[in-house]
Amino acid sequence: MADRIQWSDNHMEKSDDAHLGIMSLENVAKARAFHKSFPQYTVTPLARLDNLAARLGLNNLCVKDESYRFGLNAFKVLGGSFAMASYFADEIGRDVADMTYDYLTSDELARDFGQATFFTATDGNHGRGVAWAAKRLGKKAVVHMPKGSTKPRFDNIAAEGATVTIEEVSYDECVRMAAAEAEACERGVIVQDTAWEGYEKIPSLIMEGYGTMASEAAEQLREAAINRPTHVFVQAGVGSLAGAVVGYFANLYPDNPPTFVVMEATNAACLYKGAVAADGEPRIVTGDMPTIMAGLCCGEPNTLGWDILRNHVTAFVACPDWVAARGMRILGAPEKGDPRVISGESGAVGAGLISTLMTDDSYAELRDLIGLDKTSNVLMFSTEGDTDPEHYRKVVWDGAYPAE
Repeated sequence: MADRIQWSDNHMEKSDDAHLGIMSLENVAKARAFHKSFPQYTVTPLARLDNLAARLGLNNLCVKDESYRFGLNAFKVLGGSFAMASYFADEIGRDVADMTYDYLTSDELARDFGQATFFTATDGNHGRGVAWAAKRLGKKAVVHMPKGSTKPRFDNIAAEGATVTIEEVSYDECVRMAAAEAEACERGVIVQDTAWEGYEKIPSLIMEGYGTMASEAAEQLREAAINRPTHVFVQAGVGSLAGAVVGYFANLYPDNPPTFVVMEATNAACLYKGAVAADGEPRIVTGDMPTIMAGLCCGEPNTLGWDILRNHVTAFVACPDWVAARGMRILGAPEKGDPRVISGESGAVGAGLISTLMTDDSYAELRDLIGLDKTSNVLMFSTEGDTDPEHYRKVVWDGAYPAE
């Protein structure tokens, strides 16, 4: 049934794991040091939902709340900003450690480098992050959005001074459009978190940038005396975020990694389809991919992220829209005593899935597969806040997309 959660366990043959090193602790530490140089930097909250965990029958449930990231209501700026800084470092022959916020926004960089134009495709959050970083660095940004993109997300990008368009094509076609325009532009740079043959360096740097979020969460779990999570739930569009989070925790706990669960929107579940095929080759979803989870509406996987995921993930899960909507309502109207998390459509799918698995025995097979029970210490990532406030209210206030 289309409205049922679908899943596949991972029985793919492992590769040589050549890309796990992208998310080495050393690489992530460099990215986090860069982000710390920003005056806007603060560690985003890790919400402990102790009362919800007790209701669901879990030991702990923690949500990393990225709605506080740099005032941008989403985590994506972490990746684009670090990739852009690394690009400048390479171009002028300096170490990325020298690329502090003060230097990047200085007249000195303008003299050393000159102008550049950063091109990207986005469903909203990534493009806003690239535009925000470009504006502060005194550089240009061109952002293409796929058909169906909402006006609030468009306006957020335009407000950062970028040239932004909504095209009548899919996200993946917008990626190709941005790449072609960057190629044709003097000092044009494509800043995309998906990778393909011949385009891997910047996506790997974006993944390292996402590692700041995972590194903070691991530190916060230690401070809370929870320490190693037993389960990490992470959502995926092209799989860059998922590959980054899974890669970081696999490197942090090499001898006893958490159980990893990757979640996608059902209509764009390219990673899930790859897991079902089980031959280790990525799969592509084409055509229209209607979903409220705009940030996950991507049909072509990042080859770097896919390689990490095929080696370390236990289950790939395809989630209908009602799962995300359920998560938005649960996080927005928490158990008494738990903190409220304002989580958008792509951020809340983990809460919707976890709560469903623990309360609906028709999914007991998946719950048992991943070993989710009263001993579990669960970590999930709310990657965005209410980036489309009107739609957020339709879901949370008006009950749009009710459970199956």
